[in-house]
Amino acid sequence: MTTGVVLARTGSTYRVHAERGEMTAVLRGKLKRKDDDRVVAGDVVELEVRGDGPAAITGVRPRRSLLARRSSGTRGPGRRQPIAANVDQVVVVAAARDPEPNFRMLDRLLVIAEANRIPPVLVLNKLELDRGALELFRRRYGPAGYQVLPTSVKAAEGLPALRDLLRGRASVLTGESGVGKSSLVNALQPGLNLRIGEINEKWGTGKHTTRAAQLVPLAAGGVGGGGGGGAYVVDTPGLREVGAWGVDPELLAPCFPEFRRFLDQCRFDNCRHLAEPDCGVRTAAERGAFDLDRLVSYRHIYDEVSVPSWSSGRRRGR
Repeated sequence: MTTGVVLARTGSTYRVHAERGEMTAVLRGKLKRKDDDRVVAGDVVELEVRGDGPAAITGVRPRRSLLARRSSGTRGPGRRQPIAANVDQVVVVAAARDPEPNFRMLDRLLVIAEANRIPPVLVLNKLELDRGALELFRRRYGPAGYQVLPTSVKAAEGLPALRDLLRGRASVLTGESGVGKSSLVNALQPGLNLRIGEINEKWGTGKHTTRAAQLVPLAAGGVGGGGGGGAYVVDTPGLREVGAWGVDPELLAPCFPEFRRFLDQCRFDNCRHLAEPDCGVRTAAERGAFDLDRLVSYRHIYDEVSVPSWSSGRRRGR
């Protein structure tokens, strides 16, 4: 029995990265009768390789993590729609300058990682443009316990540390356009010529797969070995739109790690940390326990995820 990692799905066909290289595969047996999300990018699958034609996916190994949206129009626990399996970390990339850091977007991305219980890491790129930005990021995100890794492609700084961060892991690489995500990956693996966010176009999977994640294996010379033990970049279209991921408003506060130790200090058990009296989280922010602007981000996101899914697009466009 051969195993492989699912890279992408196009219709009923899957691209799988196995020990012998990439191959196409289709579902077989009971898997064909399960729901539409039975196999997603990142799944480790059992393969039966045929002499000719696509391999058969006969089983799926247990998932160690799952990046998922909540189904549109649901509240509370709702049905989850798997996007990518076995993701090890969400690497959120920002630039010290050009473009200026968009803290609202960064906080949204961190919330998505936290809501899916996938560890996030912050990478501060283009450090050569503003070295003072590193201290700003550490003051803002230090109380949450987030690692901030400084990098510069132009100055060749922080690349060994980034290589170690990615090695042997499946990493979602995300952030605002222009912060240098593609440059970082290409600096680690020259010749890859990868453009994060355009992997769908690179592989020709077309406009009908915009919801699906895709994996790109990174070669041994870059950040890790091939096959199941190597490194993967996970491209997840639409990750920046937190509202689309259906984060439950009642579970939003714990997605800000620095809030957690103050949640039991609120007067009301159902405190939303907005305007309620005797709010432990607001009191902590006002006395400087963490960056007050993180509470502002929380309120923005709370407002966004509280909007019904059918109207969220209209509201974000206002």
